[in-house]
Amino acid sequence: MLFRTPFGLRLRAVGENPEAADAAGINVWLVRYGAVLLSGALAAIGGAYLSIGQSSLFTRNMTAGRGFIALAALIFGKWRPVQTMLACLLFGFAEAVSIQMQGVTPVPTQFIQIIPYVLTIIVLAGFIGRARAPRALGLPYQKER
Repeated sequence: MLFRTPFGLRLRAVGENPEAADAAGINVWLVRYGAVLLSGALAAIGGAYLSIGQSSLFTRNMTAGRGFIALAALIFGKWRPVQTMLACLLFGFAEAVSIQMQGVTPVPTQFIQIIPYVLTIIVLAGFIGRARAPRALGLPYQKER
């Protein structure tokens, strides 16, 4: 969707160069707020699944830092959807391995639980290379008159 639809082209344009997108007739304000609403809806679906589908109850700090791992996956995937999905699968696999190893090995549980976080640090510190965020990310846009 991000690379093969008009919405994806507009979304990438307002993230990289909002002035050029505005000059091309794209409503920068509308596309940015639409993207924020869409990402908020997707995060809400993920949170609902985490609290209802996975554990059947809500507890404080139930995400256990997974949001930071998601940001690391985004950076490791170099802001591309397919690479980010693969990075999420890698970190999810590390989480699954740490869950499966608990109680099987004589190593204390706390050391096994840190496997996904250590993997995240190693990947970001050693293998990241050059990951460039969209140029206008987080910058407000003021339409010139």
